[in-house]
Amino acid sequence: MPKSVQAQNLKIVIIDYKMGNLNSVKNALGFLGYRAEISDRREDVISADALVLPGVGAFGVAMRNLQLQGLIEPLGRKVQEEKTPFLGICLGMQLIAERSEEKGMHEGLGWIPGHVRRIKEDASIRVPHIGWNNTGILTKTPLFENIEDNPEFYYVHSYHFDCDAEFVAACCLYGSPLVAAVQRGNIHAVQFHPEKSQHNGLRVLRNFMNLVSAN
Repeated sequence: MPKSVQAQNLKIVIIDYKMGNLNSVKNALGFLGYRAEISDRREDVISADALVLPGVGAFGVAMRNLQLQGLIEPLGRKVQEEKTPFLGICLGMQLIAERSEEKGMHEGLGWIPGHVRRIKEDASIRVPHIGWNNTGILTKTPLFENIEDNPEFYYVHSYHFDCDAEFVAACCLYGSPLVAAVQRGNIHAVQFHPEKSQHNGLRVLRNFMNLVSAN
């Protein structure tokens, strides 16, 4: 089957948990030639070839919404048991941690061991971290194929994912080193917004979709 036809036959589901600008991710994938759907239905999660979890907002509210929509169990089964390719973006990356300290302690999905903590503010930096930042790629994971060294990506966040080095694929320097990307098998996630990061961001999304097509 030609690659373009295969791409159109893939079911890419962007998880709708009522937070974040989901259409910007859908439009970026559409620009690359991939048809994605935004859905909060268990049935679509269960039948997906790839799952994207974007998001902007509070960790606790996001987890509550996923729970109320009945999505935590099917997401866990698809990603952890069936090894469906997964991409978390910004808050979507933080949600795969074990817990977060944002506005109290909240349990996360727990797919990668680690905790979400507030960025330490000092005289040299402001929180939230907003804007373009060079990003050091520590591991040439498939997500960073054909991307220049120390690329720039666009960030918007006040909290960061603190996890073991074995899962860290990239870091950015903002006062201190912050985790910019993680990977664990089929689980890929980035703190920056690829859909807002122009050429480099589109390359990350294309690399993810290349993984999905080869899966």
